[in-house]
Amino acid sequence: MKKWTARFKKWFAAVSDIPADVVMDLPRITLIGQFHLSIENHKGVLAFSKNELKLAVQNGQLHITGEEFVLETILEKEIYLEGRVKDVRFVDD
Repeated sequence: MKKWTARFKKWFAAVSDIPADVVMDLPRITLIGQFHLSIENHKGVLAFSKNELKLAVQNGQLHITGEEFVLETILEKEIYLEGRVKDVRFVDD
């Protein structure tokens, strides 16, 4: 049943004008240069340090590494990170 739901959501996003990240509850990641990162649709902060941010996302985790991280804003579903971003990686559950 879960596969059918995922297929339907993917199809619906393709045929409608609604963005896929909204329909499929996927994270939207916006990187401006190497120093500003915005993540929407996360499920919570798992770990944070000056060199690492780990977030829960749909079907896994998002790992961000770099230097001198500062969380500028934390909202329920949005995070704004400043610092030098070196790596952004998805890790499956």
